[in-house]
Amino acid sequence: MNDLPLGALFGALVFLLFLSAFFSGSETALMTLNRYRLRHLADAGHPGARLADRLLLKPDRLIGLILLGNNFVNILASSLATIIAIRLGGEGAIPIAAGLLTLVVLIFSEVAPKTLAALHPERIAFPASWVYTPLLRVMFPLVWLVNLIANAVLRALGAYPDDADGTSLSREELRTVVNEAGAMIPRRHQKMLINILDLEKVTVDDIMVPRNELDGIDLDEPLDVILEQLEQVPYTRVLAYRGSIDNVVGFLHSRRVMQAQLDHELSRETLEALIREPYFIPKGTPLNRQLINFQRNRRRTALVVDEYGDVQGLVTMADLLEEIVGEFATDPADQIADVQPQDDGSFLVDGSANLRELVKTMHWELPTDGPKTLNGLIVEYLESIPENGTSLLVAGYPVEVVQTQDNAVKTARIRPDDRRTAAAED
Repeated sequence: MNDLPLGALFGALVFLLFLSAFFSGSETALMTLNRYRLRHLADAGHPGARLADRLLLKPDRLIGLILLGNNFVNILASSLATIIAIRLGGEGAIPIAAGLLTLVVLIFSEVAPKTLAALHPERIAFPASWVYTPLLRVMFPLVWLVNLIANAVLRALGAYPDDADGTSLSREELRTVVNEAGAMIPRRHQKMLINILDLEKVTVDDIMVPRNELDGIDLDEPLDVILEQLEQVPYTRVLAYRGSIDNVVGFLHSRRVMQAQLDHELSRETLEALIREPYFIPKGTPLNRQLINFQRNRRRTALVVDEYGDVQGLVTMADLLEEIVGEFATDPADQIADVQPQDDGSFLVDGSANLRELVKTMHWELPTDGPKTLNGLIVEYLESIPENGTSLLVAGYPVEVVQTQDNAVKTARIRPDDRRTAAAED
């Protein structure tokens, strides 16, 4: 070693520092790879991704190989630096060489390559996989021995590498993953994924058409009256009952009825034969469960009943899907049909307006964990049926009861622009 020129020793030292930077940077790059994207690229046939995926299947072997190589080159670099220091300045130069080498290794072989790898993991990890794959085969006996000894030490300390925790994520952890995805997931898709995760929190009671708004045909009516009603109903599936909504018979497919009429085959018997039996679901069913039930029973419409079997409302597959993808209405006015803006900045709101819809469309911060409608919220707050002209604050919003009808609030005026001032005065 003493016969080698200083230029060769410095060249070897620089090469060892480069190898140290390679080991450090590639370790960070491989460990910070997005595993989902890696698996996607591997399935798509990307050769570097395939090699990286195979290496990461046994991370203990990969880490053992990297650390073995990194420590070897660092120790060898330290030995070379000591020899160079002695030849340049004697034994007194050894501490100076150690300090300079520590600084150089820290900057150029640790911090800089690891930072670069964390910023661009794929650019470093995939090429490095071509190096580590054959190197692991060559060094496998030594890596296996190192891992064997290391695992034995861990077991002696009460840690068992084979008993690693599962990688399954909870709903809240999945929510965090989606929220932190940023530009990797388009904003609209991100919102849809969050809505899917939130289906468990929402029940059929929150999205159903309430009983008092249900429309259908009474089979006790004359046939010509029924046909006239079917021609005017804008829905494909129509609720059929006898006498009242409490005596539901089922659902009629209006197109099939009209086809039978065109074929001159329509009679009361034919009409009743076309009725499909109703599908009942209990109140409080979470939407994620109901989505599966719709699929399993091959139904698109269901009647929501309470514990006594009384019909409380109707929910459709379209209503459920809107909770995921958003409103299907193309006209913005259709989305807020229960809300009428006024010139003074206030809004006239129908008492039957769904609170969740108001929160989503109008972005008002109204409570949604209690009553489902604005009327229910006002009545719960006052604990009585209000009279016309009654004013109150609901969640800081000034609300004025404009009209009551049938023991319920028919119309109310909300002034969202005055919320902060009103809340402060309250």
